[in-house]
Amino acid sequence: MFKKKSHALYRDNPDACISCNICLTACPVVRATQRYRGPKLNGPALTRLRKLTGDYDPMIRFCSNCKNCDRVCPSGTPISALNMKARALHFKDHSHDVADQLLSRNELMGKTLSATPLSAQSANLGMKIACATGLIKILGLNPDAPFPKYAKKSFYQRFKHLKQEGNLSREVLFYPGCYVNYNEPELGELIVRLLNYQGVRVLIDKRLKCCGSPLLSTGYLDKVELNARHNAALLAEYVRRGIDIVTSCTTCSLFLKQEYAELFDMEEAVESYNQRLFEICEYLLYLDEQGLFRREGLGPVKQSYVHHTPCHLKVQGMGVPSLKLLALIPGLKVEELTASCCGLSGVYGYKSATAEISENIGHELKRQIIEAEAPAGLSECNLCRLQMQNGTEKRALHPLYLLEASYKAGHAKGFS
Repeated sequence: MFKKKSHALYRDNPDACISCNICLTACPVVRATQRYRGPKLNGPALTRLRKLTGDYDPMIRFCSNCKNCDRVCPSGTPISALNMKARALHFKDHSHDVADQLLSRNELMGKTLSATPLSAQSANLGMKIACATGLIKILGLNPDAPFPKYAKKSFYQRFKHLKQEGNLSREVLFYPGCYVNYNEPELGELIVRLLNYQGVRVLIDKRLKCCGSPLLSTGYLDKVELNARHNAALLAEYVRRGIDIVTSCTTCSLFLKQEYAELFDMEEAVESYNQRLFEICEYLLYLDEQGLFRREGLGPVKQSYVHHTPCHLKVQGMGVPSLKLLALIPGLKVEELTASCCGLSGVYGYKSATAEISENIGHELKRQIIEAEAPAGLSECNLCRLQMQNGTEKRALHPLYLLEASYKAGHAKGFS
């Protein structure tokens, strides 16, 4: 397993930056607009000045927190964390706009709008009309962004009716994240079936809160810390009981494993569980390495797909576990795309203020998808998949759906 780096030494130290400028070459925002002078200047360099002055700096709006700067930094400077802290510092003396207030409340909106089938249907219809008419611009939102639809029932609601059967000798805690819980519960149900087939019983804990990514991107750092400390305590409790943790979202995985330690004085808290926390494809590959993954029953899937690796997966340093899993499926062809960030970057592409930059960032990925012969795409990131579909007229799936198709094609005994 990948050993997580220590964050305590450099957490709030802008002088860790050696001004090598390699972060400029990795930053998708720098390539997309001249209004952003780069992660190094916005983060480490200007952090020194912000300690002396409270002047407004327009650059705080432009970092998308894709973390590509962190991935390439040779000195281990938490550049993106410094950028996010600068944004939060600004909002201590300035009010949030309506778009920030809406986009940061994804968990509350999910709970409210998935409470009943009627509320979900009404919300989906209302959003469709607002985007089509341009009314959504009044809220500072981008009508061309791929807003997800709300499910009629959340994953937590559906989980109560799932029957977990078979010889389930291991247990994992599944952290579905807001998207799977409120927008794509079918993926959560699939994960339960796949893990059951590997002999793993799935647990959930409704006490867990949103990882905090939308809150961080919109400058609500204090609320992120509340969620972080709450979640870390619960996750550590499960690890002490010998139970691994699995999440289906690469951003959730990043926050739970790494981001909390970079942002807050939580190094020991995060280290108490992060070696036993896995992204779902990483966990299945981990089972395979122990000889516990059921390769028998994998049948042919004679189809072609293109795959986009999310930024928040790359920065975790685990490689691309899904591609190793998909390589086990006979007949399947997967082409790895070379474009970098999709551009949506959480809330970034949903705000009118950064919509044009988001589009510029994602242009290359969309071009590659459109020009590819494959009729559909794959990605582990929920929002990356939405962006891959937006304007390309091609579907984008989580890789686990192909694993399901393979088991069904091979008539895997006991898998349904």
